[in-house]
Amino acid sequence: MKINSNYFKTDILSGLVVFLVALPLCLGIALASGAPLFSGIIAGIIGGIVVGFLSHSQLSVSGPAAGLTAIVLAAITSLGSYETFLMAVVLAGALQILLGFAKAGTISNYFPSNVIEGMLTAIGIIIILKQIPHAVGYDADVEGDEAFIEKVEGHNTFSSVLDGLNHVQTGAIIICLVSLAILIAFNKVDFLKKLKVVPGALIAVIAGVVLNEVFKIISPDFVIQQEHLVNLPVPKSFDDFIGQFKLPNFSSITDSKVWIVAATIAVVASIETLLCIEASDKMDPLKRYTNTNAELFAQGAGNILSGLLGGLPMTSVIVRTSANVNSGGRTKVATMAHGLFLLIAVLTIPTILNKIPLACLAAILLMIGYKLASPSVFKHMWQGGKYQFIPFIVTVLAIVFTDLLKGVGIGLVVSIFFILRANLKLAYFFKKEDYHEGETITMKLAQEVSFLNKAAIKQTLGHLPENSKLLIDASDTFYIDHDVIQLFKDFLNIGSKDKNIKVELVGFKSEYNLDAPTHVTSH
Repeated sequence: MKINSNYFKTDILSGLVVFLVALPLCLGIALASGAPLFSGIIAGIIGGIVVGFLSHSQLSVSGPAAGLTAIVLAAITSLGSYETFLMAVVLAGALQILLGFAKAGTISNYFPSNVIEGMLTAIGIIIILKQIPHAVGYDADVEGDEAFIEKVEGHNTFSSVLDGLNHVQTGAIIICLVSLAILIAFNKVDFLKKLKVVPGALIAVIAGVVLNEVFKIISPDFVIQQEHLVNLPVPKSFDDFIGQFKLPNFSSITDSKVWIVAATIAVVASIETLLCIEASDKMDPLKRYTNTNAELFAQGAGNILSGLLGGLPMTSVIVRTSANVNSGGRTKVATMAHGLFLLIAVLTIPTILNKIPLACLAAILLMIGYKLASPSVFKHMWQGGKYQFIPFIVTVLAIVFTDLLKGVGIGLVVSIFFILRANLKLAYFFKKEDYHEGETITMKLAQEVSFLNKAAIKQTLGHLPENSKLLIDASDTFYIDHDVIQLFKDFLNIGSKDKNIKVELVGFKSEYNLDAPTHVTSH
């Protein structure tokens, strides 16, 4: 792996910011999944160092994903033990490697850009809505939960925001506002923008820790208690630390339920990864493209290792990737640095990390959310016309009110509908011209005419007036579907004769074997 010295410093600083964002998310996703807390840290470390090294993506950051929490929670329960579940994670990784060799990653080329834009915007909105409760000191829902229906019984995204506003902690609000002020200053003040020694996010976190310690001295009512701080497991000895790693139950490899779980994880994790890779390429200031088949291989290798060490399954994750891009990360050094920071931190300073208020981390995430869902994005999509804006806004709303995969699925359906509708209209240009010998109707075919255009062409041919003349021009057409050719043949042999319509064909390739009853000009 070549290291670009031009970006090395900013990549390291970006990795530090991503580490701060990833730490509570790793713990929160593990908690929501019903897995040991340390399992999220293991997946985060491997996702950063191992997947970061193997991946061809320069910006994508991998780790435990919120989209897998429901699957993991149900799987651990149904399989009976966490060790058996780990066997499924290892097998899922192996299946992802096979998908990479089968070139399944190429399906990402068919994700419409308006759906990817909608996904990014929706994630930004979700981050903002989910972090508002944490910002005011209400941490009932775990960090990393992105689903509309939350783990807390009877709660959803909006009800949690309202409940948070009813459970405000003054100390949390002060820390969040101070952190936001620091982050905004580092984005707006020229002197601080040019100060590349330390990232604003690190200053915000340090300020949050210091403020909470000051509260303990001067105003105990403002103190943020441990349940509202980072809660990293702190081993009492080396044996305790080693005991946090788990081995898979290898004897369960013959269990069909394990294979079903493995296949489910492999498919869902691969789809989420491909979506994130498309999104990260779209966010890349340097406009590079990622080999998605190689990415599936890298994810598979990461999941095998994570399962062998007791970690959660992982995917490429939009929140971490967005944090990386927004913090100035430009090469995979940033991704690997974030994994290395996670490893060093849990080994050396877990007690210090547990002093970080979730409120100041919420401030960092709020800034990321705003950048993803800024008003300029909506304006840009609106200017793209209804065929761009409607699938975009449907994707945004669907993800916010369901979850990532369901929302993207709904967005894809709507986008495909508009693609088909546009395709039907663009299959040919249809016009009438009046000549002295009678009425001539011209049908100019597009570059590609697929079976999707058959219905519209059939309807047009059926409504042609009697005793008219039809000119079908395929001079610029490279491909005509067999079904459409057959439709033209039927019209030439039957339909045109019934209505006494004279047909002239121009530009049709000889291999189409179309013979009009009048003059034909072919390539």
